[in-house]
This record gives sequence, structure tokens and C-alpha cells, in this order.
Amino acid sequence: MKLATLDARGRDGALVIVNRALTRVTDATDLAPTLQAALDDWARCEPRLQARAAALEAGTVSSTPYEAAKLKAPLPRAYEWVDGSAYINHIMLVRKARKAEPPATLRTDPLIYQGGGGELLAPTADIVIRDEAWGCDFESEVGVILGDTPMGTTVAQAAAHVKLLVLVNDVSLRNLIPDELAKGFGFFQSKPATGFSPVACTPDELGPAWKDGRVHLTLKTWLNGVQVGDTAAGPEMHFSFFDLIAHITRTRNFPAGSILGSGTVSNADRARGYSCLAEKRMLETIDAGAPSTPFLKHGDRVAMEMCLADGSSLFGRIEQRVTLSK
Repeated sequence: MKLATLDARGRDGALVIVNRALTRVTDATDLAPTLQAALDDWARCEPRLQARAAALEAGTVSSTPYEAAKLKAPLPRAYEWVDGSAYINHIMLVRKARKAEPPATLRTDPLIYQGGGGELLAPTADIVIRDEAWGCDFESEVGVILGDTPMGTTVAQAAAHVKLLVLVNDVSLRNLIPDELAKGFGFFQSKPATGFSPVACTPDELGPAWKDGRVHLTLKTWLNGVQVGDTAAGPEMHFSFFDLIAHITRTRNFPAGSILGSGTVSNADRARGYSCLAEKRMLETIDAGAPSTPFLKHGDRVAMEMCLADGSSLFGRIEQRVTLSK
């Protein structure tokens, strides 16, 4: 089942169901007015939504054309937006870029930060920045949306709490990060609003690609129409989503509608490209002594998409443009 949020009926939008081909949508507000409302009552709503989704596939329910530009983020705002850093290659490269040593617990204890959930960007929304000198970067990721997840959830219990999956563009302002981290209190100004795919999918939509808390598919990234990343999301995800869930619930509960990101998808094989500019710049520094790729500028366009083995788009496409605020 594929769910999305139509830009209608106020800040939280209106829940719609999208067909697998991403060509038609049908209203679902009689079942739950918003995606958050559905997640709050998932045990009752999910089978009804699945039945409506089956009717949409069969063409037995009224529908309208799918238009990504009319959609908000699946959750336009979330109670929690938490991002991990589950790919060791990415951690090593960005730490080198900051001239920082990796933590001693690199392979045993996940890195996590808590971002802002109050404004989550639509898949076609502009990335608005105030100063290009801040070093705007994209980060191509996968994320999961949780149901109510209690404190003390174990790795073995975590799968039951993953209700939906999404793609994520975790925007970073790289040149603000070092000074913030030097204070010893984590990211804040360096992490602006995050972008999301038009569609959120239930795990069954991934078939065998959803295995052991990892998405075993390729995540493609484009910069100004040129493909720069063809990264494999599964094999090098050191900490699975189940590991990350067990980590974040060690000391507290997470309410339905909390979103958990994988961190930038990253592969050691350079031929697969990159999912953020910081990695590209670090590799240039290693090879040539200094980076040559600039961070994002006004007018730059970033796109991200993940497809199944048959070539069909799973979550739809994130397509965002960088703009300077006036």
C-alpha cells in the first residue's frame, strides 16, 4: 500500500492512497482524515486502507491523476524526526572532512541526532537558504515511520513497529556544523527543514528487498540533471533500522508518526557515486589535496528516487531546487 498527503484541508493535508504505478490516487479521508490520524489508530485503519488500495488497483473506486506537485510530505509535520548515521563509510569520510576522529564506539553504538519535525518539506518544495556561504548539502537517505514504539523495544521486537518507509533528503549546512559541534551540544542551526518523498509505502510493497531491517535496493541521486549516485542501500548499512529503533528507545517511548532516518546511504566503492556533496569533496581532498566540487548554490536542482527490480518507482521522486530567501 502506498499513502500520500494531498495539499488540502489545512496544515496536515488530506490522506490519499496511491496506486503502485504512481498514476492514480483516491481519497481516503473517510477512513482517516490525515496520515497521522491513521497511524494513531493503525490497527483499525490499516486493513481498511489496504482494502481501498486493492480497489484502486482493480479500478473499482473513483480516482484522479497522480501529481506529485500537489502533494505535501507524507507527514507534513511529525512528533519526532530522528536521524541516524548507519553507514560507516559516510561517517569516516565526513569526519575526515571535519578533521575529527571517529568515535571509539563507531561499530557498536549508533550515531543519532534529533532534527526538527515541525516543518517537513514536500517532495517538490524549494530548499530555502539565507546564505550560500553556509555550505548547503543534500543527503539521500531512507527512512521509516513508526507506530507507537515503547521504551525498551528490542531488536527482535522492532519490526512490528515499522509501519511505513519513505525517502529522505536530510539537508545539511556543512559550514555551520563544526562550530556547533565544538560547543558539545549537537546539531541545530546546521540542520534546516528536511525533504521527503511523495509516497510512503508499507513494508510489504518492497517484497524481498525489505530484509533484516534494511532496504536492499539502489538509491539514485541527480544533481542538475546529472546522475551522481547509484548507491546500494542494503549491504553497507552497518546498523539496521531495527538496531536504530532499539537504540533510540533505550530511555523513552516514541509516539506513532515518529520518523527515523538511516543517515546518508554510502558505499566504499567509488564507482557507485555519492549521496551527499561532503563525501565527494572529501574524496577530492584525499586525491588532490583540496575539494573542487562546490556546495549547493541558488538554482541548483537535486533529485532522488528508488526503484524496484522491475524499474518501477517505489516512493516517487524527490525533486527540489535551492533558492535564496529574500
